[in-house]
Amino acid sequence: MPKPKTLDPSQSTRAMYGAELRHRRERAGMSQEELGTAMFISASFVSMLEAGIRRMRPEFAKVADEVLDADGFFARNLEAARNSPYEHHFADVVEFEGLAQTIKDWAPILVPGLLQTAAYTRAVVRAYDPVLTEDVVEERVAARRARAHIFKDPTKPRYWAVLDEMVVRRPVGGPAVMADQLRHIAAMARHHRIIVQVLPLAEGANAGMEGIFKLMTFEDAPPLVYNQASETGRLFDEPAVVTRSTLTYDLLGGTALSPGVSLDLIEQAAKEYEDAQRSRSEDRDLA
Repeated sequence: MPKPKTLDPSQSTRAMYGAELRHRRERAGMSQEELGTAMFISASFVSMLEAGIRRMRPEFAKVADEVLDADGFFARNLEAARNSPYEHHFADVVEFEGLAQTIKDWAPILVPGLLQTAAYTRAVVRAYDPVLTEDVVEERVAARRARAHIFKDPTKPRYWAVLDEMVVRRPVGGPAVMADQLRHIAAMARHHRIIVQVLPLAEGANAGMEGIFKLMTFEDAPPLVYNQASETGRLFDEPAVVTRSTLTYDLLGGTALSPGVSLDLIEQAAKEYEDAQRSRSEDRDLA
């Protein structure tokens, strides 16, 4: 069984928790297969728990404490292992993004979080909850921007996004914010770090009309699909769901404009926003 890529214990409470699980298992002289049998999970799942890739569930923590004679350590520290600046339903997604070999985003409403500028994120957060304090808004902006650290590696993950044209045309935050946002996406594409396609409005009905989703593949684990809805979301690894979502993404990509034409459209839209902002500034100067 391939050894999963591990998270950095100095940066992830879940990774520290997993390292402790491995330490106590080895001290007890148990293999991953033996611990998995006792916890009613597979050896590969134990390996992913120890690597910090999967979250410990309460029922697993209770059994681990009993089998490893851990004096309640795993149940007692479960909440710390689950701690994250992200919403509970999305915390796993963020860590999986850092482990993925490929990420494919379908964005029918907003620019995907991994590609958002700080100003764009700020406008989205403010629109969602206009009465948040500045501190909370900036915390959310920082958390979303932190996800983009995965692009520091020049080769992984391979990232592909299909944007509905409405994402490009909707002036989130105003012309200046949108111009900067689209220039950011274009720059990443021009530097060959991401692939972007735009699904034109003229296409009408399309395969992705049921909502937002993300496909992620991994070197040593099954692929995952994340489906997002208002206030919630869910990760799936069932083969049937992955197969259907893969087909949907392929249909979207086949219907969308080519990457080159899409990039031209994005840059033209950015110019139009810049012109609109310039015109707005000139009008203010004349007033």
